[in-house]
Amino acid sequence: MKTYEKIYQILWEAHDFVSGQDLADQLDVSRTAIWKSMKTLESKGLVIEPIKNRGYRLLLGDLLLPDEITSATGLKVYLNETSASTQEDAKEGIKKGQPSPAIYLAPNQRSARGRFSRPFFSPESGGIYMSLHLQPNLPYDQAPAYTLMVASSIVKAISRLAGIDCQIKWVNDIYLGQKKLAGILTEAISSIETGLITDVIIGIGLNFLVPEFPEDLQDKATSLFTKQAPISRNQLIAEIWNIFQNTPERDLIKVYKEKSLVLDKRVTFVENQLSYTGLATDITDSGQLVVRLDDGQEKVLNSGEISLSSWDY
Repeated sequence: MKTYEKIYQILWEAHDFVSGQDLADQLDVSRTAIWKSMKTLESKGLVIEPIKNRGYRLLLGDLLLPDEITSATGLKVYLNETSASTQEDAKEGIKKGQPSPAIYLAPNQRSARGRFSRPFFSPESGGIYMSLHLQPNLPYDQAPAYTLMVASSIVKAISRLAGIDCQIKWVNDIYLGQKKLAGILTEAISSIETGLITDVIIGIGLNFLVPEFPEDLQDKATSLFTKQAPISRNQLIAEIWNIFQNTPERDLIKVYKEKSLVLDKRVTFVENQLSYTGLATDITDSGQLVVRLDDGQEKVLNSGEISLSSWDY
């Protein structure tokens, strides 16, 4: 572990000022090394308060620590400090033959994309951007409902660690109140020879500690925390994937329905350039949304083809 990472851990656990001399003594390094490490932490988005004769105190932010996440989950973690997209990082890992399951993690993304290749806001610090690579080797009709399972895992993890209640907008968005908190993108790679899904990449973008948003997103997006968080990103990341790995699929699908933002609500969607409105009556175990239209017809919506344009709160 690098010196600045060790300093971060000491400051995180202290919740108060720690003198530069104490840090130097604990880590057996020079005061100059301490000062350089503080500058490194600040460059990574952490806000550290220095006061003469008192030392340093962590005011805002945290540090992504792959080893901590691996220790808590058993998953290999690859951290890319200059990632364009963790989905692309995972695809590159597949090409290199890197083992799975593995998490591809980044502090931010230069070319973040969601469903239908839509761009999304990725601040320099304070977000969680990660992709999980799995190798299921299953036929399409036997593949788990990965997006639903991860959405439920996120909601459960936030509730357990922070006591904050979130909801899920079909099919892949996490909402806090009436604003989007996180999004999920699931991609599958299949083999022509076998017809099996060989690889799945599940990407998550989550606003963890983002105090401010661009003006055009202020009414649409929100952050889990806007001041120093009581938990770290490492803790939340580990909890999400532990829930995902250790909770039966049927239980996560049940949570998905319980936390649905659209079930039993009127929704509007566009299909083949025609707009429809109806009541969302069910979500199937494979993730399809069942809508009873105003004329009595029933529509079964597939997540890969249709996005809701509006829904009642």
